[in-house]
Amino acid sequence: MAEKKHKVIIVGLDNAGKTTILYQFSMNEVVHTSPTIGSNVEEIVINNTRFLMWDIGGQESLRSSWNTYYTNTEFVIVVVDSTDRERISVTREELYKMLAHEDLRKAGLLIFANKQDVKGCMTVAEISQFLKLTSIKDHQWHIQACCALTGEGFHIWNILFLVEDFQCGEIISDCDRGSGEGSREGQENLYEKTFASKQDSGT
Repeated sequence: MAEKKHKVIIVGLDNAGKTTILYQFSMNEVVHTSPTIGSNVEEIVINNTRFLMWDIGGQESLRSSWNTYYTNTEFVIVVVDSTDRERISVTREELYKMLAHEDLRKAGLLIFANKQDVKGCMTVAEISQFLKLTSIKDHQWHIQACCALTGEGFHIWNILFLVEDFQCGEIISDCDRGSGEGSREGQENLYEKTFASKQDSGT
């Protein structure tokens, strides 16, 4: 059976952890990275589905060129630095600028709230509120707590749910049914509790 192919772009402000996340998906390990000038690209295959994942530089001077990667993009991953309260409004501005682009009008959206291991960081609920995610009606979207350096918060269904929602318009995988810890909502709460517990214990 022929593999299905999907183009994914990973965007976010500089120092959000985009490249680290790219290599968590492709190699399942932490890779030493430097600021991305231009882009990095990796191909991963999950359940006979191929994803071509483009990690795009997030420095201010490079953001105007993001739209050159939008053609044929089916899924957008936005990485948010959960410690960067000062620039969350910039992230919101860039997010809605992207979603308004004609080439992304049907794209699915996955938001990684990265660096959840850092004490005092914004929670997923705070980031969701700052980004006004509930106002997004024309795109399938999900926000996930994570730590790129440890791999916490990364699961196959983070990518697969986008495909399922994109193709079917509803959540269909077993791990996403219900509201327990096996669901996306439950996993999100579980990771927030895990990070909070580590912070309280000083680890």
